[in-house]
Amino acid sequence: MFELPEYTILAGQMNDTLAGKTIRRGQLGNSPHKFVWYNRTHEEFERLTTGKIVGEACVRGRWLFLPLEPGYVLLLGECGGKILHHPPGSKLPKKYHLYIHFEDDSFFTVTTQMWGAMELYEPGEAQKRELIRDMKTTPVEPGFTFNYFTTLIDELLAGPKRSVKSLLTQDQIIPGLGNAIAQDMMFRARLHPRHPLADLDTNQRKALYEAIVTTVAEVIEQGGRYDEYDLYGNRGGYVRLMDKNAVKRPCQECGGEVKKIQYLGGACYVCPGCQK
Repeated sequence: MFELPEYTILAGQMNDTLAGKTIRRGQLGNSPHKFVWYNRTHEEFERLTTGKIVGEACVRGRWLFLPLEPGYVLLLGECGGKILHHPPGSKLPKKYHLYIHFEDDSFFTVTTQMWGAMELYEPGEAQKRELIRDMKTTPVEPGFTFNYFTTLIDELLAGPKRSVKSLLTQDQIIPGLGNAIAQDMMFRARLHPRHPLADLDTNQRKALYEAIVTTVAEVIEQGGRYDEYDLYGNRGGYVRLMDKNAVKRPCQECGGEVKKIQYLGGACYVCPGCQK
């Protein structure tokens, strides 16, 4: 699944490559998928996108907004798979869930492996969509300061008990993060996934905040995670510190054996020595 760093990269590449292009034809998928969410019929999507000009993309959390001007915004969110630009002369994939052909004969496709939203809204309406409205500050926004972060934790302590992993991966408390890069954040902060949020002292809060900001920045700088693709079909260069490949191998910090555990509905990769 794309997380905040991958969407940030894709938006920048779209602004370099797609902005200013005129749409010859837009189509929804040719491969039915019950977990791909559209809000338009095939006929409606084609009619509303024909002749539109691509504007400047932006990102909030795990949602990418691509203006189709005048009058509409294409919303791509919570997706996993490939979002690709194809130069003129390229072969159209056999299966796709979104296809936009431009006047210069290049085209753009989205193919998801799991689920995702591919929806067309009038400007402002996309902000009303569930999971977008009332979204909290993301780690790439200037407002994501340590003061904001520690205040967020304090507010959460008034509710149900939470752990460090819960903070990073559940309910989009910190929008754009997911289980994949959360593993590196917890390792860098030297915190176990089950560590109670209520027990974090000031130094641990600072360590976790810095781990979040640093990890997101590094993933973006390196072009995304190694098992995700950018707009041009290139794999990212960020190799996660803690994932399935680290299991039973020595921790790069203490030499202890990395373990895999199940917690909060997913796998966690933990160094028992560093993350007590």
